[in-house]
This record gives sequence, C-alpha cells and structure tokens, in this order.
Amino acid sequence: MGGGTTNTYKTSEIARIIGIHPNTVRLYEELGFIPKPIRQPNGYRIFTEFHLEQIKLVRIALQIEVLQNGLRKNAISIIKLSAAGDFDNAITLTDNYIKQIRTEQNNAEEAIKIVKELLRGNNKKEVGLLLSRKETADYLHISIDTLRNWEMNGLVTIKRKQNGYRIYSENEINQLKIIRSLRCANYSLTAILRLLNTLSENPNADIRTIIDTPSDNDDIISVCDKLLTSLGKAQANALVMRKQLVYMKKTINSNPPL
Repeated sequence: MGGGTTNTYKTSEIARIIGIHPNTVRLYEELGFIPKPIRQPNGYRIFTEFHLEQIKLVRIALQIEVLQNGLRKNAISIIKLSAAGDFDNAITLTDNYIKQIRTEQNNAEEAIKIVKELLRGNNKKEVGLLLSRKETADYLHISIDTLRNWEMNGLVTIKRKQNGYRIYSENEINQLKIIRSLRCANYSLTAILRLLNTLSENPNADIRTIIDTPSDNDDIISVCDKLLTSLGKAQANALVMRKQLVYMKKTINSNPPL
C-alpha cells in the first residue's frame, strides 16, 4: 500500500503478513505489546511499519520458553519499551537479558559438574554421619519443607529408626547435595528424578544427556525438564530480538506511529 516507510495496513492485512489471527493483533494492542493504532471514522484500525516490525519482535520474544528468575518478565519489559519507541533502553535491557540467560546456562553447567564430583566421591566424606531431619536441613542450608517436598516427590528415600524418626546417613546426605545443586540451577524435580533413577541403574550414564532428555513416557514436559536446551533456545531468540531492535532503531525511530 504505497512505498517506503509510509505503508499502512488494516488489521486483516497486518495479520496476514505476519501469519497470525486478527484477534491476536487486537490482543497485542490490549496488552500494550504494540502502539495503539489510529482509527478511521468508521472505527477501522490503521497500522504502520512500526506496528509490523513491533509484532515481529513480539513473536520472537514470546517464543522463549524459560520462565524462571524473571526471564519472561524481562522479555515482556523489552517488548513494552520497544512499543513505546524507547529502543535504546530496550536494547540495554536485552543486553542484560542475554547476560542473565548466560548466567543461568553457567549455573546449569556448574551444577552438572558438581554432581559429577559428588558421584566420583571427590567431596569430603563424612564417615559415620547420622542426622535427624532438622539437622540435615540445617546442614544443607535448606528448609525442612524443602526436604520434605523432595522426599514426597520420590527424589530420596529415608530410613526410619525403631522410634519412627527419620535418620539421614552419609549416602542420603550425599544424594541430597546432588538434588540441592540441581534445584539451585532450576532443573525440575522430574528431570532430577529421571537422572537419579537412571544413575541407580547405570552409574556411568551421561549426566548432561539424561538431565536434558525427557522420557517418551512423560505426558507433560516443562521447559525445566530440558533446561539446557531451553536456555540455549532462549539465548538464540534473545540475540535475534536484539538484532530486530537495532533494525527498528535505525529505520523507525524517526518514523513514530501515526
């Protein structure tokens, strides 16, 4: 509809170009993901190149699956800054967002390294260590509720004394250290259980592969069940987001929405 940066589009046209339903365009407007378009006297919305490129950014950003530690919230903030035409701050936030993703990746990889060291027995052995549930929680710097949750989810089985109280030996505490390391890096309980079950059958199994590969029998798979893969996709998407923002800054900054 014309040339250069003066192109305008109806709702149906911009939806067709992007490949989404017109209702999705209206939803993005309601959520503040795109600038509010002007309306003709008959009520029809008129969209510009800004809207077109902004919707492309939204589609890229919303592909990111990882939700932990505010990653999704940051992606939404980037979208809204761009929608307001504040490309400089959107790019700055994207750079911080990429750094955060890389930190999460480092934490995930470091947790695997710690698990390998624990399994090799490189950590200090606490020979004869026998602790109560509270003592174990204090020893591992976790809450009793967290410890109870891990037990209820089958991550660790604890023996009981004759009086019915649980007693945590060196083996259980070492296993709890593995669970703690993986949970601190945001691996899901399902992924950790999958790893522990595999290692009980095959101590030489590749930890990195097992922790990141959901079973075919899993009916529902969360992003943290394949954390390494999800973080990798998040980083790739964030880099594309940044490229899109730089492009928008160069081509649209002097051409705000009508």
